[in-house]
Amino acid sequence: MAPLFLTLSLSILIFPVHSNEIVIEPSKCPGEYCGRVLDSIGNYSDCMACPRSWRPDEHSICQKCSEDPGFYDWLYLGFMFLIAPALHCFFIDFTNKRKNSGLIVLHISALLECSVAAIVCLTIIEPVGSLNIRSCRVQHLADWYTMLYNPSPDYINTLHCTQEAVYPLYTIVMIYYALDLLCMMLARPLLSAKFVNNRGTKSIYAALYFIPVLIVSHAVLAGLIYYSFPYIVLVVSIVTNATHFAFFKEQSMMKLFLDNVKDPRNIAILLCHWLLHAFGIVAVTQLQQPTFHAPFLCLIPFPALFYLMTVKFTDPQQLDNAGG
Repeated sequence: MAPLFLTLSLSILIFPVHSNEIVIEPSKCPGEYCGRVLDSIGNYSDCMACPRSWRPDEHSICQKCSEDPGFYDWLYLGFMFLIAPALHCFFIDFTNKRKNSGLIVLHISALLECSVAAIVCLTIIEPVGSLNIRSCRVQHLADWYTMLYNPSPDYINTLHCTQEAVYPLYTIVMIYYALDLLCMMLARPLLSAKFVNNRGTKSIYAALYFIPVLIVSHAVLAGLIYYSFPYIVLVVSIVTNATHFAFFKEQSMMKLFLDNVKDPRNIAILLCHWLLHAFGIVAVTQLQQPTFHAPFLCLIPFPALFYLMTVKFTDPQQLDNAGG
């Protein structure tokens, strides 16, 4: 017995038995957007707002946003980025009653300003230096308004967990508008003074108003715009198309057709309407079923054709004659 007992004792000393470590999972935080951060020594923080570019998972553990934006997200960013150049070009044209080829300098400047602002904006968002971005996918409307969902566990004190749950879709648009305003102030006044005799001054003043309005509108309505922008694009493209034709004095099908075909400015406006309509169709369908959704692109010129074909039925003079 002595040798056997000695052998067992030595085996225990050489191969000690370790008990399994018990990992205590942290409790789930109150509220949907409160999370815990894991530090370098393996301890979890109290419930708090996750750092920028992080979002809590289903266990209230903050996870870094590492997903690629979806196709719909890129369409949304494209829509928000296109609003600024569209408004710039509109006010350049609207504030100059005398149309001439010199205004093309201001239009090109506006497009270049917005393009530079968009490229710089994408390169400063993680990963820095790349035109690609990392994001947290949008799950529902509340993700855009986390400040409205700060919990009060004891019904007295509020746990502030406001964060950008849709990183970077919320802040990237504001950064873009700020950069666009900066680029405009650096380039447009010099071009306006040197090439068009200060005819771009009023459009610059207009931008100083509408860009802050765009920023405030985005801050308040970003979530609603995210889910409704495809339909907004379709409605706006149809309305602006009809408005464009309505400004012509001669409201006859052949005259409207010739006026738009012969004038390069009208051709450019019409093409912009068609591109906007195409963008709306792609945004609504997302081309999820290409063989079924792609033929819808044939409807791009339909609003213009419909106006031309029905204009004779809406001419007020013909209506008066018919009534008489």
